[in-house]
Amino acid sequence: MVDERALAERLITYDTSRAEELAAAAAFVRGWLEARDIEVREQTHNGLPVLSAEVGPADAPTVILHGHLDVVPGLEQQYVPRAEGDRLIGRGAYDMKGGLAAMMCALKDCAAQQRVRVRFLCVPDEESEDVDARSTDELVAGGFRGDFAITGEPTNLHIGVQAKGVLAMRIDVAGRSAHGSTPWLGDSAVLKAIDVYRRIESLPFSRESSELFDRPSINLGRIAGGDAFNKVPDHCEMVVDVRYLPGQDPGAILAQIRAMDDVTVEQTLTRPPAHVSRTNPYVRALRDAIARTLDDEAVSIGRDGASDAVSFLAAGIPAVEFGPSGAGHHGPDEWVSIASLTRYREALADFVRTLPEWLARDRNGESGGGLHAIEGGLA
Repeated sequence: MVDERALAERLITYDTSRAEELAAAAAFVRGWLEARDIEVREQTHNGLPVLSAEVGPADAPTVILHGHLDVVPGLEQQYVPRAEGDRLIGRGAYDMKGGLAAMMCALKDCAAQQRVRVRFLCVPDEESEDVDARSTDELVAGGFRGDFAITGEPTNLHIGVQAKGVLAMRIDVAGRSAHGSTPWLGDSAVLKAIDVYRRIESLPFSRESSELFDRPSINLGRIAGGDAFNKVPDHCEMVVDVRYLPGQDPGAILAQIRAMDDVTVEQTLTRPPAHVSRTNPYVRALRDAIARTLDDEAVSIGRDGASDAVSFLAAGIPAVEFGPSGAGHHGPDEWVSIASLTRYREALADFVRTLPEWLARDRNGESGGGLHAIEGGLA
């Protein structure tokens, strides 16, 4: 059997925060699958490679396994994977090259069965800030469809049935300049910007909660102001990232922030929240497969981060996040549990194997029906 750990280690060695390394990593993924008699289709999106493949009959229930090759930038040493006990450490180990490696192995494991169509999609731009032009959006809009989608974002072997939405904005704060030796004669835009951010943290929307989230997330991602050390800055620009809750109105959030004095707010990025019913038969089948693999109960969770799952939800395809265990994604000590890679691979393969029985139960009224929806959207 192919070792998913060895495959993950190889993927980590590519610095896929850079376009040329993304191309090399995609070539490796394609070669690995084709060497196992799985035909791969390659196309480009904004000059970057997008890979797709499938196994199983075309007229069967269809499951999509979705992963991404790109990572956020890291230090050079982070692209040299190392193991410490059960931890495989390296950039992208947890988000999500470990999960992608196990997903590739699971695709091979499912190649011989003839009851479920399994489609694999590997994209290069999930981490991109340009959410209005993602490859997953384009492919789904162009007809890449299925009955259920799993995106392999890190979830510690839980099922992500909800995710926060994204509302990013650029906020310009106006001040008044003065000589740096007499700051009391001016009005520092930088200090005012910090105060604006603190006020955003206390606005009514920031204190709301939902079923799976105790509050929205608010992050000051970037701030810049001033043009001379001896001058009180009269302008400051900051970028604020709000991860809002299912059920919240992003238009109302923007209105609360725009009501502040001396600020100009421009919405820059949006991504709706995600929600899938726990009673969806595909979700129930996945939960059962995880429970058998782990010999423990599978937990449905809400995810603070956004993912490409919403691309499928927007097309009416129920989608969840499900990935291996680990920690530290986007940080200096990112790691994935080696043991969880094996369990993740086994859970995916077992899910495909047992899915027809779950769908038969659903048709016979023996399990709850499925609902899926995107909540939110800008006013």
